[in-house]
Amino acid sequence: MLYEPEGTDPAIWPDSYWRASSPSLPACPPLAGSTVADIAIIGAGYAGLNAGLDLIERHGARVVVLDSAQPGWGASGRNGGFCCLGGARLDSAAIARRLGTGAAREWDAFECDAIARVADNLARYRIDAQTTEPGEMQLASTPRAWARMQRAGGEVWDAARLSAEGLNTHVYLGGKLTRTGFGLHPYAYATGLARAALSAGVQIHGDSPATRLERCASGWQVMTPQGHVTARQVLIATNGYSDERLPGWLHRRILPAISNIMVTRPLTGAELQAQGWTRHLMAYDTRTLLHYFRLLPDNRLLFGARGGVSFRPAPVAEFARRARADFELIFPAFRKAETEFTWNGLVCLTASLAPYIGPVPGIEGLWLALGWHGNGVAAASEGGRRAARALMAAQDAPPELCRRPPPQFLVPRKPALRAGMALASLFDGKLRAR
Repeated sequence: MLYEPEGTDPAIWPDSYWRASSPSLPACPPLAGSTVADIAIIGAGYAGLNAGLDLIERHGARVVVLDSAQPGWGASGRNGGFCCLGGARLDSAAIARRLGTGAAREWDAFECDAIARVADNLARYRIDAQTTEPGEMQLASTPRAWARMQRAGGEVWDAARLSAEGLNTHVYLGGKLTRTGFGLHPYAYATGLARAALSAGVQIHGDSPATRLERCASGWQVMTPQGHVTARQVLIATNGYSDERLPGWLHRRILPAISNIMVTRPLTGAELQAQGWTRHLMAYDTRTLLHYFRLLPDNRLLFGARGGVSFRPAPVAEFARRARADFELIFPAFRKAETEFTWNGLVCLTASLAPYIGPVPGIEGLWLALGWHGNGVAAASEGGRRAARALMAAQDAPPELCRRPPPQFLVPRKPALRAGMALASLFDGKLRAR
């Protein structure tokens, strides 16, 4: 792991609003002894659980899911709850240049399918994920970003329109509305998927880290501290929390990056009116080290920020201080709203700037589904389903963009990350009031 145990120890749960505001799933027992499956899945997050559901519902496969902690512990239970377009750091034009216009259209369709997949999961499995109004607003943080946004077209609102629509801030110059996606409670969604998987017959074992992978006559054995699973195929869906020794091919092919979230106390009606921020709409800005925020159903404000290179207490506290200062600049009427919850977690980047859903090159029966670039609620949900179909011989099920194995990062990742953060901060500049 690139980071300290404080952020990656499965025994340490984040102090998140999500877990405090939703019933926890009863603990899934550790694997004890040996068991047999058609497919073993490592990782009980959105990708792994959706894959397990698809495998058992479509194909009647015997599925065992292993997790080093419990369902909902990792990124799937601690993210910002943005079910939106995304999953890659490439726009349609960049994908078209790399792979052609057909691949770009295919990826656009995948993004829309991914949002529909989450909506279908919520309805089909009767998961109350406290969804909020549809749509997402990208906010221009600099004059250059605002000019670029206006040239690109779409449904663009200036600052006056934003204010009139209940999206007033002290900083942003305008915004572009995308009328798709919705906010949700990510931990409720993750644990709801786990309940559905258990009901369907998927075996889920928590507190069961995969410690070793071994070839055997019938496929693979996945070793855990107290037992092992023998399976024909193995899917690894651990994203930013992956152990890069399992398999060794993964080493230096992902870059986990820290994202930080704070949640305020419930805001009063007077505070909301004073600020002019009254919509429960997902929003984020154009910065490279972006801010993302939304009003939750109980009128708490969730505010997230990308950045930070350590889980040590002192740098975490310093980053939280800076994020809080940005929050108060953007929303001056909320300055007296205390932060009641703050936590962090890992998103997963790749050098290809795209997810990977496919086999480990040169190793039969071993598959990966990871690299959601901070937008895994939707992309990992549909990506897990596509991975399941690929395992069952539909190898073109993942979009072409996701079938290209990511290359290794050519430079040491931690120093490169520090340098990248510094350059991004310099490029972004300081937030300034309008």
